[in-house]
Amino acid sequence: MKKVKKAISILLSVILWGVILLAALFAFTTLATRDTSNVANFMGYTPMIVQSESMSPVFHAKDLIIVKKCDPAKLEVNDIVTFHAIIMNEYALNTHRIVEINNSNGVRSYVTKGDNNQVSDQHIISDGDIVGKYVGRVPRVGAVLELLSSTVGFLLIIVLPMLIFFIYQVYHLIMVSMKLKRAVAEEDAKAALEKSSESNDMLAQAEKARAEAEAALAEAKRLKEEAAAQLAAAQISSDGAAETASDAAPEAVSEASSETASETAPEDAPEADETAPEAATEAVSEDAPKE
Repeated sequence: MKKVKKAISILLSVILWGVILLAALFAFTTLATRDTSNVANFMGYTPMIVQSESMSPVFHAKDLIIVKKCDPAKLEVNDIVTFHAIIMNEYALNTHRIVEINNSNGVRSYVTKGDNNQVSDQHIISDGDIVGKYVGRVPRVGAVLELLSSTVGFLLIIVLPMLIFFIYQVYHLIMVSMKLKRAVAEEDAKAALEKSSESNDMLAQAEKARAEAEAALAEAKRLKEEAAAQLAAAQISSDGAAETASDAAPEAVSEASSETASETAPEDAPEADETAPEAATEAVSEDAPKE
Protein backbone atom coordinates (compact mmCIF):
# COMPACT_ATOMS: atom_id res chain seq x y z
CA MET A 1 0.00 0.00 0.00
CA LYS A 2 2.82 2.37 0.84
CA LYS A 3 4.53 1.63 -2.48
CA VAL A 4 1.31 2.41 -4.37
CA LYS A 5 0.90 5.71 -2.53
CA LYS A 6 4.51 6.58 -3.20
CA ALA A 7 4.14 5.74 -6.90
CA ILE A 8 0.98 7.86 -7.14
CA SER A 9 2.73 10.74 -5.40
CA ILE A 10 5.69 10.54 -7.78
CA LEU A 11 3.40 10.34 -10.81
CA LEU A 12 1.38 13.35 -9.70
CA SER A 13 4.56 15.30 -9.02
CA VAL A 14 5.88 14.49 -12.50
CA ILE A 15 2.57 15.48 -14.08
CA LEU A 16 2.47 18.70 -12.11
CA TRP A 17 5.99 19.69 -13.06
CA GLY A 18 5.22 18.80 -16.65
CA VAL A 19 2.14 20.99 -16.59
CA ILE A 20 4.06 23.83 -14.95
CA LEU A 21 6.86 23.63 -17.52
CA LEU A 22 4.35 23.41 -20.34
CA ALA A 23 2.43 26.40 -19.04
CA ALA A 24 5.64 28.36 -18.59
CA LEU A 25 6.75 27.42 -22.11
CA PHE A 26 3.38 28.39 -23.53
CA ALA A 27 3.41 31.72 -21.73
CA PHE A 28 6.97 32.47 -22.76
CA THR A 29 6.38 31.43 -26.38
CA THR A 30 3.26 33.55 -26.59
CA LEU A 31 4.93 36.58 -25.07
CA ALA A 32 8.15 36.12 -27.04
CA THR A 33 6.48 36.08 -30.43
CA ARG A 34 3.63 38.49 -29.76
CA ASP A 35 5.70 41.48 -30.79
CA THR A 36 7.33 40.51 -34.09
CA SER A 37 9.48 43.62 -34.07
CA ASN A 38 11.09 42.82 -30.75
CA VAL A 39 11.37 39.09 -30.03
CA ALA A 40 12.08 38.16 -26.40
CA ASN A 41 14.54 35.45 -25.37
CA PHE A 42 15.66 33.58 -22.30
CA MET A 43 19.43 33.38 -21.98
CA GLY A 44 19.59 33.96 -25.75
CA TYR A 45 17.06 31.23 -26.66
CA THR A 46 13.56 31.74 -28.07
CA PRO A 47 10.95 28.97 -28.63
CA MET A 48 8.67 29.25 -31.65
CA ILE A 49 5.81 27.23 -33.14
CA VAL A 50 6.10 26.22 -36.79
CA GLN A 51 3.02 27.13 -38.84
CA SER A 52 3.79 25.54 -42.23
CA GLU A 53 5.62 22.72 -43.96
CA SER A 54 8.00 25.01 -45.86
CA MET A 55 11.05 23.52 -44.09
CA SER A 56 9.98 19.89 -44.23
CA PRO A 57 11.61 17.44 -43.59
CA VAL A 58 13.92 19.42 -41.22
CA PHE A 59 10.93 20.35 -39.07
CA HIS A 60 7.20 20.24 -39.60
CA ALA A 61 4.15 22.28 -38.83
CA LYS A 62 3.21 22.26 -35.13
CA ASP A 63 6.79 21.47 -34.10
CA LEU A 64 8.40 23.64 -31.47
CA ILE A 65 11.72 25.02 -32.73
CA ILE A 66 14.46 26.67 -30.66
CA VAL A 67 16.24 29.71 -32.05
CA LYS A 68 19.45 31.10 -30.56
CA LYS A 69 20.50 34.71 -30.81
CA CYS A 70 23.60 35.01 -32.99
CA ASP A 71 26.04 37.39 -34.63
CA PRO A 72 24.85 37.85 -38.25
CA ALA A 73 28.44 38.41 -39.40
CA LYS A 74 29.21 34.77 -38.59
CA LEU A 75 26.32 33.31 -40.59
CA GLU A 76 27.09 31.15 -43.57
CA VAL A 77 25.25 29.62 -46.51
CA ASN A 78 23.01 26.64 -45.48
CA ASP A 79 22.47 28.07 -42.00
CA ILE A 80 18.77 28.10 -40.99
CA VAL A 81 17.76 31.47 -39.53
CA THR A 82 14.65 33.13 -38.18
CA PHE A 83 14.10 36.63 -39.50
CA HIS A 84 11.54 39.39 -39.75
CA ALA A 85 9.54 39.23 -42.96
CA ILE A 86 6.40 40.49 -44.63
CA ILE A 87 4.03 37.63 -45.38
CA MET A 88 0.69 38.38 -46.99
CA ASN A 89 1.21 42.08 -46.31
CA GLU A 90 1.74 41.47 -42.58
CA TYR A 91 4.84 41.52 -40.42
CA ALA A 92 5.75 37.99 -39.35
CA LEU A 93 8.62 35.77 -38.32
CA ASN A 94 9.91 33.29 -40.85
CA THR A 95 12.48 30.50 -40.55
CA HIS A 96 14.24 29.45 -43.77
CA ARG A 97 17.66 28.37 -44.97
CA ILE A 98 20.24 30.85 -46.29
CA VAL A 99 21.00 29.94 -49.90
CA GLU A 100 23.04 33.03 -50.84
CA ILE A 101 24.95 35.79 -49.05
CA ASN A 102 25.72 39.07 -50.84
CA ASN A 103 28.13 41.72 -49.65
CA SER A 104 27.84 45.17 -51.13
CA ASN A 105 30.10 47.89 -49.76
CA GLY A 106 30.40 46.03 -46.47
CA VAL A 107 26.65 45.55 -46.14
CA ARG A 108 25.53 41.93 -46.08
CA SER A 109 22.23 40.71 -47.48
CA TYR A 110 20.77 37.23 -47.48
CA VAL A 111 18.66 35.19 -49.88
CA THR A 112 16.56 32.54 -48.09
CA LYS A 113 14.49 29.59 -49.24
CA GLY A 114 12.35 26.95 -47.63
CA ASP A 115 13.63 23.40 -48.15
CA ASN A 116 10.16 22.33 -49.24
CA ASN A 117 9.64 25.36 -51.50
CA GLN A 118 10.43 25.43 -55.20
CA VAL A 119 11.63 29.04 -55.34
CA SER A 120 13.56 31.38 -53.07
CA ASP A 121 11.86 33.98 -50.90
CA GLN A 122 11.04 37.17 -52.75
CA HIS A 123 12.32 39.58 -50.15
CA ILE A 124 16.00 40.11 -49.41
CA ILE A 125 16.90 40.35 -45.71
CA SER A 126 19.72 42.19 -43.96
CA ASP A 127 21.58 41.78 -40.67
CA GLY A 128 18.94 43.82 -38.83
CA ASP A 129 16.19 41.45 -39.88
CA ILE A 130 17.77 38.34 -38.39
CA VAL A 131 16.42 37.19 -35.01
CA GLY A 132 18.57 34.12 -34.47
CA LYS A 133 19.87 30.81 -35.73
CA TYR A 134 17.92 27.55 -35.63
CA VAL A 135 19.45 25.04 -33.16
CA GLY A 136 16.80 22.35 -32.59
CA ARG A 137 13.18 21.26 -32.37
CA VAL A 138 10.69 19.41 -30.17
CA PRO A 139 8.21 17.48 -32.38
CA ARG A 140 4.47 18.19 -32.06
CA VAL A 141 4.80 20.25 -28.89
CA GLY A 142 3.60 23.25 -30.86
CA ALA A 143 0.24 21.51 -31.33
CA VAL A 144 -0.12 21.21 -27.54
CA LEU A 145 0.81 24.84 -27.07
CA GLU A 146 -1.74 25.88 -29.66
CA LEU A 147 -4.32 23.77 -27.85
CA LEU A 148 -3.48 25.67 -24.70
CA SER A 149 -4.38 28.88 -26.42
CA SER A 150 -8.00 27.68 -26.57
CA THR A 151 -10.31 27.82 -23.56
CA VAL A 152 -11.07 24.08 -23.53
CA GLY A 153 -7.41 23.15 -23.97
CA PHE A 154 -6.33 25.49 -21.19
CA LEU A 155 -8.93 24.03 -18.83
CA LEU A 156 -8.04 20.42 -19.68
CA ILE A 157 -4.28 20.72 -19.77
CA ILE A 158 -3.58 23.39 -17.17
CA VAL A 159 -6.52 23.97 -14.85
CA LEU A 160 -7.69 20.37 -14.37
CA PRO A 161 -4.25 18.87 -13.53
CA MET A 162 -3.52 21.79 -11.21
CA LEU A 163 -6.88 21.28 -9.50
CA ILE A 164 -6.26 17.56 -9.09
CA PHE A 165 -2.81 18.20 -7.73
CA PHE A 166 -4.16 20.85 -5.36
CA ILE A 167 -6.79 18.42 -4.04
CA TYR A 168 -4.14 15.74 -3.62
CA GLN A 169 -1.86 18.16 -1.80
CA VAL A 170 -4.69 19.13 0.55
CA TYR A 171 -5.39 15.44 1.19
CA HIS A 172 -1.68 14.79 1.70
CA LEU A 173 -1.45 17.76 4.07
CA ILE A 174 -4.40 16.44 6.08
CA MET A 175 -2.83 12.99 6.28
CA VAL A 176 0.51 14.44 7.32
CA SER A 177 -1.24 16.56 9.94
CA MET A 178 -3.04 13.49 11.29
CA LYS A 179 0.19 11.51 11.37
CA LEU A 180 1.88 14.39 13.14
CA LYS A 181 -0.90 14.58 15.70
CA ARG A 182 -0.71 10.82 16.17
CA ALA A 183 3.05 11.01 16.61
CA VAL A 184 2.68 13.86 19.11
CA ALA A 185 0.03 11.88 21.00
CA GLU A 186 2.32 8.84 21.05
CA GLU A 187 5.19 10.97 22.29
CA ASP A 188 2.95 12.48 24.99
CA ALA A 189 1.77 9.02 26.00
CA LYS A 190 5.33 7.78 26.08
CA ALA A 191 6.39 10.77 28.15
CA ALA A 192 3.43 10.24 30.49
CA LEU A 193 4.34 6.56 30.80
CA GLU A 194 7.93 7.44 31.58
CA LYS A 195 6.74 10.03 34.07
CA SER A 196 4.40 7.48 35.62
CA SER A 197 7.25 5.00 35.79
CA GLU A 198 9.41 7.62 37.46
CA SER A 199 6.55 8.40 39.86
CA ASN A 200 6.20 4.70 40.64
CA ASP A 201 9.93 4.48 41.25
CA MET A 202 9.77 7.53 43.50
CA LEU A 203 6.76 6.04 45.30
CA ALA A 204 8.59 2.76 45.75
CA GLN A 205 11.59 4.63 47.11
CA ALA A 206 9.30 6.60 49.43
CA GLU A 207 7.69 3.36 50.61
CA LYS A 208 11.11 1.87 51.15
CA ALA A 209 12.25 4.94 53.07
CA ARG A 210 9.05 4.85 55.17
CA ALA A 211 9.59 1.16 55.92
CA GLU A 212 13.19 1.87 56.89
CA ALA A 213 12.01 4.76 59.09
CA GLU A 214 9.42 2.55 60.76
CA ALA A 215 12.05 -0.13 61.29
CA ALA A 216 14.41 2.45 62.78
CA LEU A 217 11.59 3.75 65.02
CA ALA A 218 10.77 0.22 66.17
CA GLU A 219 14.45 -0.40 66.90
CA ALA A 220 14.60 2.88 68.86
CA LYS A 221 11.53 1.86 70.86
CA ARG A 222 13.09 -1.55 71.57
CA LEU A 223 16.33 0.06 72.70
CA LYS A 224 14.33 2.50 74.85
CA GLU A 225 12.41 -0.36 76.47
CA GLU A 226 15.64 -2.27 77.10
CA ALA A 227 17.18 0.84 78.64
CA ALA A 228 14.09 1.36 80.81
CA ALA A 229 14.21 -2.28 81.92
CA GLN A 230 17.92 -2.01 82.75
CA LEU A 231 17.24 1.22 84.66
CA ALA A 232 14.39 -0.42 86.59
CA ALA A 233 16.64 -3.39 87.41
CA ALA A 234 19.36 -1.05 88.62
CA GLN A 235 16.81 0.85 90.76
CA ILE A 236 15.58 -2.39 92.33
CA SER A 237 19.15 -3.44 93.07
CA SER A 238 19.85 -0.07 94.65
CA ASP A 239 16.71 -0.27 96.84
CA GLY A 240 17.63 -3.78 98.01
CA ALA A 241 21.09 -2.67 98.99
CA ALA A 242 19.66 0.26 100.95
CA GLU A 243 17.23 -2.01 102.89
CA THR A 244 20.00 -4.41 103.71
CA ALA A 245 22.10 -1.54 105.05
CA SER A 246 19.23 -0.23 107.24
CA ASP A 247 18.57 -3.69 108.73
CA ALA A 248 22.22 -4.18 109.52
CA ALA A 249 22.57 -0.85 111.37
CA PRO A 250 20.40 -1.67 114.53
CA GLU A 251 22.09 -5.00 114.91
CA ALA A 252 25.42 -3.27 114.80
CA VAL A 253 24.27 -0.75 117.44
CA SER A 254 22.90 -3.54 119.74
CA GLU A 255 26.06 -5.46 119.45
CA ALA A 256 28.02 -2.35 120.29
CA SER A 257 25.85 -1.67 123.39
CA SER A 258 26.21 -5.20 124.59
CA GLU A 259 29.91 -5.02 124.32
CA THR A 260 29.94 -1.71 126.29
CA ALA A 261 27.77 -3.13 129.12
CA SER A 262 29.87 -6.19 129.47
CA GLU A 263 32.92 -4.09 129.75
CA THR A 264 31.49 -1.80 132.62
CA ALA A 265 29.73 -4.44 134.72
CA PRO A 266 32.76 -6.04 136.40
CA GLU A 267 34.08 -2.72 137.56
CA ASP A 268 30.86 -1.72 139.37
CA ALA A 269 30.16 -5.12 140.94
CA PRO A 270 32.51 -4.92 143.99
CA GLU A 271 31.08 -1.57 144.95
CA ALA A 272 27.60 -3.01 144.86
CA ASP A 273 28.75 -5.90 147.00
CA GLU A 274 30.31 -3.54 149.45
CA THR A 275 27.26 -1.30 149.77
CA ALA A 276 24.76 -4.08 150.07
CA PRO A 277 25.53 -5.09 153.72
CA GLU A 278 25.54 -1.50 154.73
CA ALA A 279 22.14 -0.93 153.24
CA ALA A 280 20.83 -4.03 154.91
CA THR A 281 22.21 -3.00 158.35
CA GLU A 282 20.68 0.42 158.03
CA ALA A 283 17.36 -1.04 157.16
CA VAL A 284 17.45 -3.35 160.22
CA SER A 285 18.47 -0.61 162.61
CA GLU A 286 15.72 1.68 161.37
CA ASP A 287 13.06 -0.94 161.83
CA ALA A 288 14.17 -2.12 165.33
CA PRO A 289 12.73 0.59 167.75
CA LYS A 290 9.31 0.31 166.19
CA GLU A 291 8.91 -3.17 167.58
